[in-house]
Amino acid sequence: MTGENGRKALVVRGGWEGHAPVEATELFVPFLEKQGFEVVKADSPALYADPAFMSGVDLVVQCYTMGTIERAELQGLEAAIRAGTGMAGWHGGIADSFRNSSDYLHLVGGQFACHPGKGPDADDVGRQEHYFVPYTVNMSPEAAGHPITEGIADFDLVTEQYWVLTDDYVDVLATTTQRVRPWDPWHREVTSPAIWTRRWGKGRIFVATPGHSVDVLQHDSVRTVIERGMVWASR
Repeated sequence: MTGENGRKALVVRGGWEGHAPVEATELFVPFLEKQGFEVVKADSPALYADPAFMSGVDLVVQCYTMGTIERAELQGLEAAIRAGTGMAGWHGGIADSFRNSSDYLHLVGGQFACHPGKGPDADDVGRQEHYFVPYTVNMSPEAAGHPITEGIADFDLVTEQYWVLTDDYVDVLATTTQRVRPWDPWHREVTSPAIWTRRWGKGRIFVATPGHSVDVLQHDSVRTVIERGMVWASR
């Protein structure tokens, strides 16, 4: 059974459990259903390799940190996007997936490199919270009129700040700047995309780097951007 408007969303979730892939994606399933999508959930990328199934998918929402992807799965995903299927995701679920595949990195346009933590003398070294630092997501001039980010101002978070490696074929809607602290080995500030889109064939790709945990995804601006990004990316 398809959604009210005939659209189908495939939610692929799994990989590293530290990003709570089930809880995180369940946060957005009611929104997708309200938008008229039939939502299919999968715990691996195996369905990407089924061309008959993927031809009927209008949106892939991926929350699959690390893990691996088989060649046929990646080829199926890329072919579907090229033909018009949209793809959307956040944080490591899309920007730190499938490190074994340079072709996947090329498809989404950015790869998590690190999330610098607090100082070496902090009392939480070795724990996840060591990497929860205050930072700002700065909206780009192009964001003012974009349907994903229109009306959203710069906002502050205390969570992992992604430093990503990317190329200039991403359309950047927001950035975040990694400062230089006395203990850091780099010598100048580094600005990374925090929200971006990418066109691939007839398809659209949306990525937001905030989203480490459910509480971050519930932040008004983060949640709004992701919901709009899914709608924008969909066929």
